[in-house]
Amino acid sequence: MGKIISAFLGMGKSCYSALNPDIACDSDSSEFHWAVKGKERNPDFPNNYIKHIKKQLDKYKYVFVSSHLKVREALVENGLYYHLVFPASSRKREFLTNYRNRGNDDSFIELLDKNYYTWVNSCFYFDGHSCFLEMEHGFIEDAIKQWDL
Repeated sequence: MGKIISAFLGMGKSCYSALNPDIACDSDSSEFHWAVKGKERNPDFPNNYIKHIKKQLDKYKYVFVSSHLKVREALVENGLYYHLVFPASSRKREFLTNYRNRGNDDSFIELLDKNYYTWVNSCFYFDGHSCFLEMEHGFIEDAIKQWDL
């Protein structure tokens, strides 16, 4: 059975999955969050996302998922243990630069700029059904090595 790794935006979920497609999948929550992309939220979210995650656990060693609080709460409600990876709050400038360099649009970068500390702190202080790692440096592959998963 695979391991669920909930990781903050920009921690390398997509890159790791692309380089290791036989053992890892990046389950992007946006595909499940919207009934009509950017206009109408899916009323079944996050339940539809949790169902998808469960199906991936038999196929992959690592199933990367969103770090949104609502998703993490749903994981706990469904008895799904997960590892949480997020950057240290001191890495805000680095991450904003990374988002810009990977081609994210200005509205995305502004949203992250405005909410970075709140979202990172929600990871750090969330007392859920998980093991967490605040990364002073490095990305998801470093967390996997550190946890020896």
